[in-house]
Amino acid sequence: MTLFLGVVLIGAAVVLLGRSLGRQEPATGLTRSLEALENLNARPDATDLLAETEPPFADRVLAPLQERALAIGRRFTGADKTERIRHKLDLAGNPRDWSVDRVVSLKVLGAVVSPLLALSYGLVMDFGLSVVALVTLGGLVVGFYGPDLYLYQRSYNRSEEIRRTLADAVDLLTISVEAGLGFDAAVQHVARNTDGPLAEEFSRVLREMQLGKGRSESLKALAERTNVDDLKTFVGAMVQADAFGISIGQVLRVQSSEMRVKRRQYAETKAQQVPVKIMVPLIVCILPCLMVVVMGPAVLGIMKSFG
Repeated sequence: MTLFLGVVLIGAAVVLLGRSLGRQEPATGLTRSLEALENLNARPDATDLLAETEPPFADRVLAPLQERALAIGRRFTGADKTERIRHKLDLAGNPRDWSVDRVVSLKVLGAVVSPLLALSYGLVMDFGLSVVALVTLGGLVVGFYGPDLYLYQRSYNRSEEIRRTLADAVDLLTISVEAGLGFDAAVQHVARNTDGPLAEEFSRVLREMQLGKGRSESLKALAERTNVDDLKTFVGAMVQADAFGISIGQVLRVQSSEMRVKRRQYAETKAQQVPVKIMVPLIVCILPCLMVVVMGPAVLGIMKSFG
């Protein structure tokens, strides 16, 4: 019995000694610092070095190409042309990442790339010399005036949206002013509770007034940034009311009723233009198909009889 107890105690002692030797000591601050230095000095992967050292394609190729095109375009662009481009950007709502320099560089790049593409297309299709020259000239015109066409279409869509939402915005302004709000607070209420380009323009007017610009000057700048006649009329009425001390609520009520009438007249005008506009697709697309469907069986019957 004494021998058995001695063997058990020796075994337990051996097990405890092994666990104590195998147990890792907790990492101290010095140990953690040494591990951090070893990881920092470790050599990174080659792909990581390539990704860090090599700039993206836009910075390597597109940015220098755009700078060269901008340098060439500035030689042919005067101060008046720059102002016209800036005005077009204002009418288009100042699209994101678009500026005068970008428009000029895009016009130059389009004038170079589009004719080359058109010339390649003409040579691949084996057109005649005159047709290839016309296609190349058309590519030059499209590439040079492409940014202008884009800004024109964007400003047209923006103007149409402003024209559609102006009457509702003026109604909300009238209700807000009659409820006791001031004109600036009513404009802020409209800007917060509506969406679209008109709300953005009202927000810009408020920011300009907060920066110290007068109300009349801010409203006149709003009229210059758009080409909507109804909005210009509204701005002119507001400026006169502010200058002569006329009641804003009364002026807004009159402007609201007039804009409702103008919007109804504009809708009637567009409706009357539909029959005239539908004549072209009717004659070009629908009538030939109708003639084929109606006259086709008769022509086939005649050919079969005489054949």
